[in-house]
Order: sequence, then C-alpha cells, then structure tokens
Amino acid sequence: MKWETPLIEATILNRYKRFLADVKIGEEVLTIHVPNTGSMTSCWAPDWKCAISKSKNPDRKMPYTLEYTHNGKSWIGVNTGNANKLTNTWLNEGLIPELKGYEKIISEKKIGLSRIDFFLENHASKPPCFIEVKSVTLKDEGSAKFPDSVSERGQKHLMELIDLKKKGYRAVMLYIVQREDVDHMKPASSIDPKYARLLEEALRTGVEVLAYQCKLSLNEIGLKGVLPFYPESSC
Repeated sequence: MKWETPLIEATILNRYKRFLADVKIGEEVLTIHVPNTGSMTSCWAPDWKCAISKSKNPDRKMPYTLEYTHNGKSWIGVNTGNANKLTNTWLNEGLIPELKGYEKIISEKKIGLSRIDFFLENHASKPPCFIEVKSVTLKDEGSAKFPDSVSERGQKHLMELIDLKKKGYRAVMLYIVQREDVDHMKPASSIDPKYARLLEEALRTGVEVLAYQCKLSLNEIGLKGVLPFYPESSC
C-alpha cells in the first residue's frame, strides 16, 4: 500500500484523550488525529520519532494523522484502520497463500446483527471463508501480542468465528503485525485472559489463525511475511 505522498517525519510529544497527539515539526507544534482506540503500550514515548500523513480534504478539522512511531529499531504502524486496507490489497493481489483461489472477495459481510471484515467464496475446493482482521502493535517480552487492552469486541469476534466454523464455513483470524522488531506472535493472556481462552477454543474448533508482518517505510507499507503464532497452550 503506497502512500499518496510520502509521510512527514515529526517528533511525538504527547498522546491524550485517546484520539489526539501533539507532534513537533521543526519549531512548530501540531495537534493531530490518532486513529487508534487501544492503549498503544510499547508504541510511543515522548520525543520518539513519528511519521504523519496530511489529508487532501480541506474540510477536515485536523488535516494530519499519526501513521507511525519509531522506537529506535522499527517503525510501528499505529493507524489500526490500515490493517483492513492492507488485507484487502493482499487478498486481491493473492499475496496470502492460505487465502488464495477465491473468485469473490467481499468486505464488511453482514452476519446477523454484526459484520465480518471479509468474506471469500467460489473456491474450487474450499468452503466459503469468513475473515476477521486485527491490527497488532503491542510488543511484550520480545513477542508481538494482541490485544493491548481488554477487548470485549475482540472476544465477540472470536465467538462469531467459532460459531461460523461450527456451521461448516471456513473461519480465519488474521493478525496484521505493524512492526518489524518481532519474529513471532502470542496472545496477550496477561492483559485479556478471556480473549486468550476464546482463542484457544477457536483453535480447537478449527478456526485458522494467521499472523502476517508488515514492512514499513515513509513511502509504503508492504508485506514482509508470515510470523509464527504460538497459542497460550504453548507459551
């Protein structure tokens, strides 16, 4: 996924009210939008380098958006909305081998009163497939982990995937890891033990769990490759 224009480097000073941050470019301080509802633990500290995008929409109250931070080792993609954009691109370009071969790719598929991120169908040898996508930014004890705070929404999505698998569909939990300083992924069981337990149940039911890592630069976010996923039972 290429940026329309290269990102602008800045220095992050503070993040507050969840969706706001103050950043500094030269001597100018800007208040910008932070598209991340999580805790952003391990993703920022005062005076870290960061990268921001500027919207072309003249009506936006805050034209700048925080896209990355940098911990001295890796860019970290903190815009959680990019995970679904990347997944859409990679699915359509056939870059995720486990999910290739489907003729139709539908985003935001409605199931009951909810929606699943992606629905794939018309594969020659596989049943229709539901995919839930999560952006992963947390690094803890050397591992990429999810979630970074208790996630009732994430728990609900796992229960939906379990139900879909029991009904005969293919169900996939896809984690998009937006940092390059990790080489494997685990559930954040100490942060959200219920989520970790549900993930174990999902695996036992036959829900597939995939973790793919991004390669981040000021010009684009690319696909670096698959990451090993270690469930709670192997931790």
